[in-house]
Amino acid sequence: MGIAKFGLLVVLIVSLAFLGCAQQESEKVPDKILIGGTLSLSGKYSKEGQMSLWGIQAAKKWVNEVYGGVNVGGKKVKIDFKYYDDESKKEAVQSLVERLITSDKAMFLLAPYSSGLTLAGAPIADKHGVLYMSHGGASDRIFEQGYTYVVQTLSPASEYQTPFLDMIKSIDPSAKKVAFIYEDSEFSKAVIAGAKKHAEELGFEIVIDKTYPPNPTDLTPLLSEVKAAQPDVILGGGHFADGQLLASQMADLKLDAKAISILVAPALPKFYEALGPKAEGICGPGQWEVGVKYSPEAAKKLGIDYFGPTQEEFLALFQEFAGKDVMPSYHAAEAAAAVLAYVKAIETANSLDTEKVRNAMNDLHFMTFFGEWKIDPKTGKQIGHKMVIFQWQGGEKRIVWPPAAANSEPYYPIPTWDEKAAGKLAKK
Repeated sequence: MGIAKFGLLVVLIVSLAFLGCAQQESEKVPDKILIGGTLSLSGKYSKEGQMSLWGIQAAKKWVNEVYGGVNVGGKKVKIDFKYYDDESKKEAVQSLVERLITSDKAMFLLAPYSSGLTLAGAPIADKHGVLYMSHGGASDRIFEQGYTYVVQTLSPASEYQTPFLDMIKSIDPSAKKVAFIYEDSEFSKAVIAGAKKHAEELGFEIVIDKTYPPNPTDLTPLLSEVKAAQPDVILGGGHFADGQLLASQMADLKLDAKAISILVAPALPKFYEALGPKAEGICGPGQWEVGVKYSPEAAKKLGIDYFGPTQEEFLALFQEFAGKDVMPSYHAAEAAAAVLAYVKAIETANSLDTEKVRNAMNDLHFMTFFGEWKIDPKTGKQIGHKMVIFQWQGGEKRIVWPPAAANSEPYYPIPTWDEKAAGKLAKK
């Protein structure tokens, strides 16, 4: 065989080998991308868990039916979501995360709602080298454990109540006395730690700093102490049930303040359904609210990509699952945004390999209807997304802070409990 013919043969063999490898590589892209997760569909966090599920289902439908699937390896691949009810229990989260990884072969994981439950599953996911996206676990401590594969979509807990304090200082520099009364839980303690630090920086005087145990049935002894301290501002709560109890018993005791902000509970429509006019004027920090102006145009102004449905599209998809009269809380929006973040990272990496997707996340900065997404590469903590403050005004949740995101002005000072009982609304 001549040298020229031999060279052609070598080229042919190499080319065939390359094509074979390329074909083999293509065949490694599965027909679907399985995302797994646990959801609290019963127990303490059932309302938040249900909202999360509807948000995930809306995002999944957008990705598969509107967007056409995830672009990876030259294919458009649909996503699937496998989930179990963790019953709001840490031990259930741990066993179910293990099951999702080892038995169901989930490629990526969504953490459950709440910081405590998110923390319960984090070491298991990290041990197996599976990405674990927190959409409802805000505690800063989650991202101080040195985990490699745990990342965050929502703002960290330490930032939840700081904008509320900024708002009060801006409206009323004479407001001085602040009371903190909150659940003894991972999430609430992290929120209040950040708020206390910020309150001191702003010159507020902390007159009460008290916790109550999870699942309280009577907060009146503690609230009586708060009333005696005569605070200008009250911050507290933890999750839905205790937040609702807190507001109800403040009304019973006629514990008035110029401004009140409660964690989690006021974000859900059921808060106003349960309390009626008692909810008027009460504020809450939100990761997102209907009406926040995140859009392709807003992303363009910032020089970043916009990805996912518009807010209007998300609302329509959400209501296909939740019902046409149900409005999403931020729990639904952040869960949907976590799914979209996975899709964006997979497409950026052009791979389903955990290491490549995690590395791609380090350089991502984009916007969804939920807001900006950008993580600290070292810890996985969210640093792009910002909180908003909402207030119940005339039976509606209105965004009141920051001014750039607001669709209403803050109502301050809020009506007293007696005024609300007489029919006064926090509406101008």
